[in-house]
Formats: sequence, C-alpha cells, structure tokens
Amino acid sequence: MFGFEIQQKKNIMAASMNVYTLEKSVLNVDCIDKKKALRIFSHVKIDRVSHFISPDSYSEFFENCLLRNQPCILSSLNTAAWKSRKDWTCPNGKPNFEFLRETFGHAVVPVANCKREKYSSQPKENKIFSEFLDYWQNYIESDYSENLDSFYLKDWHFSRDFPNYKAYETPCVFTSDWLNEFWDSKADNDDYRFVYMGPKGSWTPFHADVFRSFSWSANICGRKKWIFYPPGEEENLCNKYGHLVYNIDSAELSDAKLYPNYSKVKSRLEVIQEAGEIIYVPSGWHHQVHNLEDTISINHNWLNGCNVDICWQYIKNNLLQVQHEIADCREMEGWDDQCQLILNATVGIDYDEFLRFMEVISENRINQLQNHLLLVTDQFDGEPKEQNTDKNPPLDKYFVDKIEVLKTGVSSAADSKCLTPSGRCKMTEGQINHCVFDLQSVKDILHDMILTQEFCHLNNCKNRANDLIKTIDTLFNSIAKKIVCTNPSS
Repeated sequence: MFGFEIQQKKNIMAASMNVYTLEKSVLNVDCIDKKKALRIFSHVKIDRVSHFISPDSYSEFFENCLLRNQPCILSSLNTAAWKSRKDWTCPNGKPNFEFLRETFGHAVVPVANCKREKYSSQPKENKIFSEFLDYWQNYIESDYSENLDSFYLKDWHFSRDFPNYKAYETPCVFTSDWLNEFWDSKADNDDYRFVYMGPKGSWTPFHADVFRSFSWSANICGRKKWIFYPPGEEENLCNKYGHLVYNIDSAELSDAKLYPNYSKVKSRLEVIQEAGEIIYVPSGWHHQVHNLEDTISINHNWLNGCNVDICWQYIKNNLLQVQHEIADCREMEGWDDQCQLILNATVGIDYDEFLRFMEVISENRINQLQNHLLLVTDQFDGEPKEQNTDKNPPLDKYFVDKIEVLKTGVSSAADSKCLTPSGRCKMTEGQINHCVFDLQSVKDILHDMILTQEFCHLNNCKNRANDLIKTIDTLFNSIAKKIVCTNPSS
C-alpha cells in the first residue's frame, strides 16, 4: 500500500471513530498508580447485567468494569438483533450447518485438536471450512465418541475474510478498542477479531489473553463453562519449574511437590454463559473454557486507556525473560536489538512497535481535539483561520504534517448532529473527556518508557517519546485556554 493510501486510511479512521462520552470523574484517574488502586478484586461472583447496554450506560460501565478490571456477563438482549444470531442458528438453537456450508464453506480456517497437547497448547492445522463442518456433523452423529478427535475451530479472522457480511455489531461499551484501531492502520490487514466454533466437549486450556488484553466473547449458540482466577493467582498455579498448569482441573495440582503453591489459591470463580450472552474478560484474568454444547462464539481482544499499562508491564516482563535466556551473549554487538527481535517473535510486539502503537492512538485523538479547537476558535464562521499568537500556541511540530482538517463525511456510526456546515465534527464535553483520558493514559506509558533503560538504548525512541509528550502537553494547554463547549451535556 502506498504511503498516501495509508495516510488516507488513517484519516478516515480518525474521522469515523465513534467516541462515546465519559463523565469528568474519570479524569481524576490520571496516573498508573491510581488505576492499580481500583483493581482490587472483592467480588465472590461474576455479575450479570440484565438490561440492554446503550450509549447512556457507557460511562458507568467504563468506570465500574473497565477501570476496575471486573468481569461481568451481558444479557442476550445485546445480541438479539445480530445477523449471526439469525443466520447461523436453527430454530432449535443448534448450528445451522447448511447455511454455514453454503455461505462460507470455501474458507480456510484454523482448527485445534483438543485431545492433543504440544508445548502446553493444542496443535493447530488449517482446514477447509466445509470439511470441518462435515467432521462436526459426523462427530455429533457418533454421540461425541471418545475414539474420535475433538476439533475446535479457533481464532478465525472472519471479519477480515468476509468484510461485507456484517455478522454482529460491537457493543458500545467495547468500542474503545486501541488494539484493533492500531492493527487496522497497518498494511498487513491483520486484526484481533475472531470466530470460534466447536462441538460439545471442545475446550481451551488455562491461559490469559494475548498482550494481557481485555476480551469479550458472545455466544451465538450453545453454552460455555468459564473458570476464572483473578490476577496474581496464576503464580500459585505454576509448577516448581515455573510453568503454568495446562488443565486447571488436572489431578497433578494435588501433588504438593510438583505444585508447591497450589494450597495458597484463594479465589476460583465459575460461571455458565448461555446462548446470546456476552462475557467480558478483564486484563490478566487467567481462565479455562469448556463448550457444554455445540457452540459458536464471536470474540474480540482489545486494549484501551484502562489497561494499556498492564499490557506495557507484560511486555517489559517478557523482555526481562528474553534477556535472562541470552544473558551469556550480553557483550555481543547489537545485543539489545537481538533481544527486541526475540521479544517480537515470542510476544508479537517489540518496544519500537509499541511506541508506534502509542503514536497512532495519540494521532487520532489529537486530530479530533484539534479539529474541535479550530471550530470553537472560529465559531463556525467559515474556514478556521491560521493563528499563531501567544494566546493561541501552535501544536508541537511533531504532528504538524499529520493534523489535517477532515472535510469529508464521517461514518454512519458518528453522530451526524455534531457535524458543522463544513463537514467537521464538533465534540461534546463527554467526548472531550474521553480523548483527554486516552491521551493522559498514553502519556503515562511514555513517561515510563523514557525511564526504561532498554527503551532508551533503541535508536531515536526516547526522542520520539519526548516529542509526543510535548505535543500532548501543548494540546492540553490549548484546551485549557480555549475550549468553550457549545453543547456541555455529555
């Protein structure tokens, strides 16, 4: 993809971001330590939210579940209108194999074998989707024979493979999704949006999600049993060699010599997820999942300002492990760069790309806030005028070539009532709060980055981080001086 096309894609994405409103109280959670203080797990059960989640519920859910890192289950009311709930299931609630085969049967899908273990995971292979469906129906007819393999379709990038088939709509409370926002900006067309399909008895071993991200999982049909352990308990579920248990129900855990800390476990939560329900899995919560029936689910992994510090700490911890593994080569030229290569290969991201992640997230929010500032300054009277006075300081040169006033339309997801005659979108106070919270969260990571020795060793990374901090601070000063909300309601 040419550079212009990539930039155009970013601009369109920034314009179409559907920013929901946050109460001003979230801005008090303005550092990593305050976020950590909110994450003390005190519940003895996983709450069920019985009502439909609307944009009016967004700020409450953000503060009570995302910031506090607390799991919950959303009602099937939130998936009732999804196309996948209608097309992919029969009236009896079972998978509609005929529709799935006719519509998507040619796709190539990743399939895991649940009855085999390799390197503490289930080995995968690619299959033609129609062949997997043939297996599944035969497995059902065999009454789920113990003599047959149990195959589980996992991590299918369905939305990427079938972009014109709108199987679902992401619930509003999960739309602040930095991870997929960043991956959508890249040229490799990858994402963290998945479909899972498996017969009764298929399962996923004990694990925590990629990058220690949030995840949500919606059952299109079928039922799942989830077993959860809050963050920190995983330390008691490792064997004497430091390896996490593969199956949380394994009899091996009772062997005190092999699992010396298992007796220290305090919290285990189990919950049944019914058809249509959506379960929210917070950062760092290890879990194991069993399909109690023939089940189809749609899953997302995502990050945002509530948990990006958990992700960054996870990446730093993994770099320490890499450094330990190749410590005998420390004196070699390029050792730091080699550590970053191994980190990227094992975790999926390195320090330089994580900085780029923060840059993209910041750029999109700076675009939105800068456009709003221009509109407020000009009071919607023609084109915003270039001003460069002491009362109106320009943004740092870091984004001077990137911040473009977007004159074309926004997506249907955006609130058209906020559009001005010039086609730009003004923001409510609550939307401004959200962008400010996001940028403050990025700043927290950047400050930690420049205090990290290994980060500062990388070419130009420290300068880029410092420049971005200055840019955000300049914008915050502009907001403090100039913002006058024309619609103060959030």
